[in-house]
Amino acid sequence: MKTALVTGGSRGIGRAVSLKLAKDGFFVLINYLSNETQAQKTLEIIKEQGGQGELLKFNVADRTEVRKAIESWKTANPGKFIEVLVNNAGIRKDNLLMSMDDSEWDCVIDTNLNSLYSVTSAVIRDMMYNKSGRIVNITSLSGISGLPGQMNYSAAKAGMIGATKSLAQEVGRRNITVNAVAPGFIHTEMIEGIDEKEFRKLIPLGRFGNADEVAGVVSFLVSDAASYITGEVISVNGGLHT
Repeated sequence: MKTALVTGGSRGIGRAVSLKLAKDGFFVLINYLSNETQAQKTLEIIKEQGGQGELLKFNVADRTEVRKAIESWKTANPGKFIEVLVNNAGIRKDNLLMSMDDSEWDCVIDTNLNSLYSVTSAVIRDMMYNKSGRIVNITSLSGISGLPGQMNYSAAKAGMIGATKSLAQEVGRRNITVNAVAPGFIHTEMIEGIDEKEFRKLIPLGRFGNADEVAGVVSFLVSDAASYITGEVISVNGGLHT
């Protein structure tokens, strides 16, 4: 079985992606940091549906911890490598810049953007050696259009888009594709506190999306059907921004 690593795989979009990739036949590594109960629940659902996977705990914002965890997994699984990486882990700490403190900036950049470097650099050499790999970075509408009160989040997500386009050009000749998926308003914990009724008026499809709709796009991008697609950003936002 091919192995897929989903960072922040315990809940929300990460859980939906983990479940979908398991259905597609991948052995799924479900990364989490603190909520082991939810991570375990994701794994249980995968197994109930006939899939396979395991939990892989590490803090994506801690580069040393990331590399140690992935190296430990590789040591315990000789002959295997992570062929699919979904950089999904992310947090929000919204605030206007004039009120934002250093920790709100640093924490969001470390978790959302620096983690992409840390995790991807830990798996890319094996992909290059095996001439096979799929990387999908979960960015956001905020990274495309920017949103007030989200300078930290928008900067991190925009950085992910730039990294996606750059890396795609670096590794394409090794049969590795790198793409990004940019969700809009999706029913997860990340949109808690948002006035759904008000924002629905701005969305051409007239509703918020669900995590399964994002997972379906990720599933396509890591499949053979998408083998000639790389360096792209696919929006899943109901037409809110084109």
